[in-house]
Amino acid sequence: MYVFKAIQLLVVAVALVAAVGFATAPVLAAGEEAAAVEQETSMPSAVRAVGLGFAAAIAMAVAAAATAKVQAAVGAGGTGVLAEKPEAFGSVLLLYAIPETLVLLGFVLAFLLIGKI
Repeated sequence: MYVFKAIQLLVVAVALVAAVGFATAPVLAAGEEAAAVEQETSMPSAVRAVGLGFAAAIAMAVAAAATAKVQAAVGAGGTGVLAEKPEAFGSVLLLYAIPETLVLLGFVLAFLLIGKI
């Protein structure tokens, strides 16, 4: 059951990041050249854009899935620790927040890849 939900979340994340990548590509290109001049897209550049969009989506989805797995384990263990020692809240909160940096790095990497389109 959890595997199906993880796959479903991965597909949604890939679709969302790819859609954001394809939506921002003309805006990024318009900033470099005049908006009145329409660009012709060759097949290699189109394949490159799709590849970069999928790479960004995979980077974000894998980072989110890894963080979710780690935070689930830390949350379960942290709940047990807090039940016995409520004064350890700061340590548990810090351990719960550290994996979130992985999602932020995946997010930054996704936007760097989208910026290369």
